[in-house]
Amino acid sequence: MEVEAASVRILKSLFPPLLLPLFRALIAPLFEGKIAAVLTARVTQATCQWLMGHCSVNAVEIHDGTLLESGVLVERCKYLEESKCAGICVHTCKMPSQKFITEYMGVPLTMEPNFEDLSCQFKFGVTAPLRMDDESFKTHCLDICPAVSSNETYTKACNTKGCPRVG
Repeated sequence: MEVEAASVRILKSLFPPLLLPLFRALIAPLFEGKIAAVLTARVTQATCQWLMGHCSVNAVEIHDGTLLESGVLVERCKYLEESKCAGICVHTCKMPSQKFITEYMGVPLTMEPNFEDLSCQFKFGVTAPLRMDDESFKTHCLDICPAVSSNETYTKACNTKGCPRVG
């Protein structure tokens, strides 16, 4: 929880002081949040490729059942690929990003990392599931995890109980 809170503080510090409250107050409410979701997806795609890798805007199903161009598909996340750890992905990227975008920008966000192909689907305008229902918390250690590849006992524990760094 401390790592997640620190990550949220870092994200918040990247924005000028008045930008987030103004966005939340003026843009987020327009057209049931659809404009903010689309705008946030486009800005994310345009500005975050240096960290995440190549990504593109795509259509996702939002809360009212309609399709909206408010998704961002990261084809192969550099952050996940370099960390080699599902726990680092979940606790320093996924959860803090969802909290930051939702609480400080007023745009619901669900992130769905794919731990097999290292892609990640962002869904702006879609409320994230509760921790207990989030599939990311049920994942096993990645095959590329350095701890798994170097320790047979650790490998067996991860494969039966899930990644200890995620839960």
